[in-house]
Amino acid sequence: MPTFAEFVPRVAAAVTPGTLKAYGTYWNRVVDEWGSRRLNEPGPLEIGSLGKQIRANRVIRRNGRGGSGAEENYVAAMRCLYKRAVDNGFISEADNPASRVAKPRRQASNRHALADKRLTEITEIAATTGNDPALDSLLLRFHTETACRRGGALNLRRCDLDERQCLVRLREKGGTERWQPVSPTLMRHLLAHWGERGDGDPTGKLFWFRHRRPVTHRRYDHLWTRIGEHLPWVATQGISVHWLRHTVITWVERTFSYATARAFAGHSESSGDVGSTATYAKADLSELAAVVAALTGEAHPLAPHDEDQ
Repeated sequence: MPTFAEFVPRVAAAVTPGTLKAYGTYWNRVVDEWGSRRLNEPGPLEIGSLGKQIRANRVIRRNGRGGSGAEENYVAAMRCLYKRAVDNGFISEADNPASRVAKPRRQASNRHALADKRLTEITEIAATTGNDPALDSLLLRFHTETACRRGGALNLRRCDLDERQCLVRLREKGGTERWQPVSPTLMRHLLAHWGERGDGDPTGKLFWFRHRRPVTHRRYDHLWTRIGEHLPWVATQGISVHWLRHTVITWVERTFSYATARAFAGHSESSGDVGSTATYAKADLSELAAVVAALTGEAHPLAPHDEDQ
């Protein structure tokens, strides 16, 4: 039976980068607390108690909600760790202590669609402040047109741009990939940005700083902190780029249909939030292109034209 100090590095080396980013901090904390102990020593009560400690000692963030997210992520990290222990035959599923630790009840999201006036204020601040307003404006425009998650932008590469059909390939959480329409104007600016700042490698990152470094998640943190300094309501409500996703998807659902909004958001049929009707009620690329055309007021090459109706 391995100790936590022996087993955690093996699991960390075997999981995906996304999983390691989500759970690595909690695994490190477990090693600090129980490094010399065997996997089968802590019981459900002790594992749950450590989660309460992590919740109580969490870093207080501007968008924090009492620490329930930290505790939930810790429990998920422990379940992931012990699942590997079960898979490798160190313990049986019946003796898995993490499976008997309850997650805290997830609170309803406080995110909602932003009013047009608020969205305009945000884009104006991004375009007129900071050390790289061109980059920040392009990022916000990209999220506003695609409603993608932050990872969709950070993972974007030059080879993910289909300039002829005005499509971008989004690679987001869970290893999902999908093609999403963008306006011809945004496509031109994406190509120009990469031509001016990119390193010439079409498989490398698309978004770059002026000083030839690829953009990371920290740019988003700095961007929203700066916007919050100019717009106090942004800081108070903890507005982030994910609110843009809520805004766009809400507009798509209200203006078009639920099926179209679901496809525009990139939600899979297996997410479990709808019935089997979702298998048949799907939106194709031409319908998503029509959304972009309506959203931007600009014709899209894949959108149906009047003569096609």
